[in-house]
Amino acid sequence: MSNQLRRAAVAVASNIAEGYGRTSKGEYVQFLGHARGSIFEVQTQITIAQGLGYGTKESLGSADSLAGEVGRMLVSMLSKLRPSAHMRLGPNP
Repeated sequence: MSNQLRRAAVAVASNIAEGYGRTSKGEYVQFLGHARGSIFEVQTQITIAQGLGYGTKESLGSADSLAGEVGRMLVSMLSKLRPSAHMRLGPNP
C-alpha cells in the first residue's frame, strides 16, 4: 500500500512537470488533468489506509488535507488555463 501511495504522489509532481515542458497549452492542461487524477488516487489510498488501520489518524488526516489543497490548486490552474474547465472537472478533491 505504501508503494502505491508513493507512486501516486510522485505521479502528481511528474505530470505537472511533464506538462509544463510540453509545447502547447492544451498538452499542459492534459497533464494537469492527469495530475488531478493522481490526487484522487492519493486520497483513495489514504481512505483505504484509514480503513485498514494503517498510520495514525492525525498523520493520515494531515496527508488527506494536503492532498485536498494540492487538488484545489490544480483546479485553480486548470480554470485559469481553460476558463470553461470547471464545468467539466467534477467535484473538488
